[in-house]
Amino acid sequence: MELPSVLGVFAHPDDESLSAGGLLARHAESGARTGVVTATWTEGTHRIPELARALGELRAGKPRLLGWADAKVPDSAPGRARLLDAPMEESVAQLVGHLREFRPEWVVTHDAYGGLTGHPDHRHTHRLTVLAVHAAALPGLYPELGDPWPIRRLLLATHPHSAAAELGHLLLRPGRTAYSVPDATVESLDVTPRLPRKLAAVFAHRSEVVRGALPGRLAAAPPAVRELLMGTEWYQPHPLAIERRTARGVC
Repeated sequence: MELPSVLGVFAHPDDESLSAGGLLARHAESGARTGVVTATWTEGTHRIPELARALGELRAGKPRLLGWADAKVPDSAPGRARLLDAPMEESVAQLVGHLREFRPEWVVTHDAYGGLTGHPDHRHTHRLTVLAVHAAALPGLYPELGDPWPIRRLLLATHPHSAAAELGHLLLRPGRTAYSVPDATVESLDVTPRLPRKLAAVFAHRSEVVRGALPGRLAAAPPAVRELLMGTEWYQPHPLAIERRTARGVC
């Protein structure tokens, strides 16, 4: 049975694989259209070929880029503003264009905390996505970008308190705060059947593996630890699209 089409919107290359690789792979395997918009890094930088390889593993099409700079890496988008400093109106319009062109049934992005790490680019991408999803459905906003498009579900990739307590010390560097949400607000998705594909996508971000970021720590971990850390994904349904939900959850 074909599952709903999904468009992921994430801050950095590798966020799509780490946060929602299992969901994207599951929907693609069912025959659904899947895609990913990445807010930072641009063509000509080393991370875009890595992103393309990761999306190939997930069967999520080609990179779709907003083209802003990573908060901590100016060379990620030479000559462009940081995502955090970019005009919100311009960023929202960019994403509305992608939403109306791709016309997904579901959208998935970071939660309001910016995920477990609370990265400022993640938090900003959450706010940007919520605004763009709302705007994309309104005919009076950005009419030059195509016909309005309401989505059925907006899902926020997150960690419940229980998972953060169990896994946070393995996912984060020592001394970092783990941001999480109440368990009762979260839907879990077992992605162990897609774990090889998800991990292949994570490891496609070779520069992150080499520098010892989370993809690198996963590459060095035993298979059982990889499954523990990456075998379940958690999502909060956002109320913006709740009235258009069907009975089916993410599971």
